[in-house]
Amino acid sequence: MAPSILPPVHPGEILREEYLTPLDLSAGALAKRLGVPRTRIERLVKEETPITPDTALRLAKFFRTTPEFWMNMQATFALKIEARNKKAVLAKIQELEPSPVLAGNTLPR
Repeated sequence: MAPSILPPVHPGEILREEYLTPLDLSAGALAKRLGVPRTRIERLVKEETPITPDTALRLAKFFRTTPEFWMNMQATFALKIEARNKKAVLAKIQELEPSPVLAGNTLPR
């Protein structure tokens, strides 16, 4: 994974700052509209819990986005955190030498 100069951004921060705050919508009000427990959205916007596929589907429907939008944010966040936590372990892994068999399965650097 390529190093990033941007810190990991939790999807809950995006939900809070780009959706709830501008719309003056509380976590409880959103939860009610989505048909989920209030604590699910509260924990999400406090960045204490990840977005689940169920929540991504509901947010996508409500905000007229896509579930992939929400799940990709979650996956990106999780990968950045894990890469940071495993930096030393990953540095010890020696890359496979280029192979004609795998030529189409790797990305150029």
